[in-house]
Amino acid sequence: MPHDLAALYHELAVANRICAHEGVLDAFGHVSMRHPSDPSRYVLSRSRAPELVEPGDLLEFTLDSEPVTPPAAALYSERVIHGEIYKARPDVMAVCHHHSPAVLSYCITGEPLVPVYHLGAVIGPDVPFWDQRDEFGDTNLLVRTADEGASLARALGSHPMVLMRRHGATVVGGNLRELVFRTIYSCRNAEYQTQAKVVGALTSLSPGEIAMAGALQQQPNTVSRAWEYWVMRLDRRGAMPPRVAARGRAAPRKRPAAKKAATRRGRQR
Repeated sequence: MPHDLAALYHELAVANRICAHEGVLDAFGHVSMRHPSDPSRYVLSRSRAPELVEPGDLLEFTLDSEPVTPPAAALYSERVIHGEIYKARPDVMAVCHHHSPAVLSYCITGEPLVPVYHLGAVIGPDVPFWDQRDEFGDTNLLVRTADEGASLARALGSHPMVLMRRHGATVVGGNLRELVFRTIYSCRNAEYQTQAKVVGALTSLSPGEIAMAGALQQQPNTVSRAWEYWVMRLDRRGAMPPRVAARGRAAPRKRPAAKKAATRRGRQR
């Protein structure tokens, strides 16, 4: 694996773990990226809890969501969400599907999710709502067929995210770090919207505020600052994924500074 591709695989594993560590993903949900050198493919983990994803779990898929190399491991059944969105949106370079508790209240009630504070501008002026029953009747609420995935992609349209009735949300980004930023702060926006409705009358940001605040959050420094913070939190917990070293072997995992200091003290005794 070329070094730059190995670094991107590691970053995708980190993205999965950050979204889990920050309370967006639990045992379910997934983060993918479009292949950096082949836009007709995307990269997604084998079926595994996001907080456990390592670079070695990552597989390449065609946009029809078929694995490029037949795997021995089980695959996510809802991978068509990613493939169909990559087909429909050439501008999308990363996708997250999640069931965050903060957002699920809006998926259950159908109440519109709107930007209520400056970082909430990442969701855009409005968030579409996809009801699977409109085209497919009663289902198990999972998105498993190409037709279901394509329907969801149509509902998403040109928006940055879509709510899925009684299921969760799907978020897209122009790159992996932007995706993580939007995924986390869209959930924060949902939390604050719910809390604000308890306090008093709810209003959204104005169209001008949404445009200007949204533009600020496209700046690399804004996203990089948040990414650095989330990586630090993950590292302090000792939950960073291993890096893939030469010849496919995992590089030794760095221990957090506190653990290293404790080990040194123990040796001195």
